[in-house]
Amino acid sequence: MRLKSFYANTITEAMKMVRDTLGEDAVIVATREEKEGGVRLTAAIEPPDRYQDDQYHQDRNFNAGQQEQNDETMFEHDDINDENTVTERLTDVMLRHNVPEDVIDQIISCATVVGLEQPEVALIAALEHLYSFRPLTRDPNPTATMLVGPPGSGKTLIVAKLAARAVMNDQTVSVISSDTVRAGGIEQLSAFTRLMDVDLEKASSQKQLMTALENARDSDHIIIDTAGVNPFNPEDMRVLARLIAAGEIEPVLALPAGTDAEESGEIGRAFAALGVKSLIATRLDIARRIGGVFAAAHYGGLIFADASNTPKVADGLFALSPQRLAHILMPELARTKKQTKTAPKKETVYAG
Repeated sequence: MRLKSFYANTITEAMKMVRDTLGEDAVIVATREEKEGGVRLTAAIEPPDRYQDDQYHQDRNFNAGQQEQNDETMFEHDDINDENTVTERLTDVMLRHNVPEDVIDQIISCATVVGLEQPEVALIAALEHLYSFRPLTRDPNPTATMLVGPPGSGKTLIVAKLAARAVMNDQTVSVISSDTVRAGGIEQLSAFTRLMDVDLEKASSQKQLMTALENARDSDHIIIDTAGVNPFNPEDMRVLARLIAAGEIEPVLALPAGTDAEESGEIGRAFAALGVKSLIATRLDIARRIGGVFAAAHYGGLIFADASNTPKVADGLFALSPQRLAHILMPELARTKKQTKTAPKKETVYAG
């Protein structure tokens, strides 16, 4: 199968692009609303088969053609077996990780369409086509990074890790905390920043945060810690929304990997309504089921950024990618098998 992704302002425009580019036989694999606006539609088309070439048949006698027909039947049978193996293996993996059923259906559908025989490689291809991946930048960035999330999601540790990464890259960093109510919140972060010789500023209101951002404008990185909020409490979310609006801020969701998938999906959708576009998966070292991470990304339309699998600040974060997620989902295959095939190259078509 040949896969292409199409970007357009509306689903109608995207469908027209599919028909114009791939024809009426194209199969729609997945649709997704983009946070920046518009939609992304992934479609597939079966490439022309060599047995359909008229010249090929003209150059072969009847017996050779008959033999090839038998061979083709055998190949089709093998393909069906391979497809079933991939489907069954990936379904087992997704169910083990408590991935929501509709997310499983989409991943399995895409993995089947790409036509790869190895389950892990097919999974990597499906993840690459269905989700977006964008690690947090290591370069100096004028936009402040604000960690948001429910209580206990590991925001403060992620702030410390991001600050440590900047310091180790010989970059200047300013850390701001609005977590001034929780007992020990400031003290915990202050213990980290003192070790790194990084100033920590408090900002419990939108006005104070605006002042703190102005004071930190010459830093290579500005990182903001926030108090844990209940995503289902309107007042909590209004307070957080005011903080996000204090300046040039990119809010990033910190989400514990082992959280219930259904709740994670609702959490992702709630924070996305505040303008959150990316998520960092935390506590991967103690999570055995990461269906919640997929649920949050799927229902919130969130981009996979980084992840944390250790409480050690110095070990930092690692970037999430289709390959890394596939290895987390299927560690047994990552340990025992080498990838002998590469995922099909993703093609993207934009409207206009």
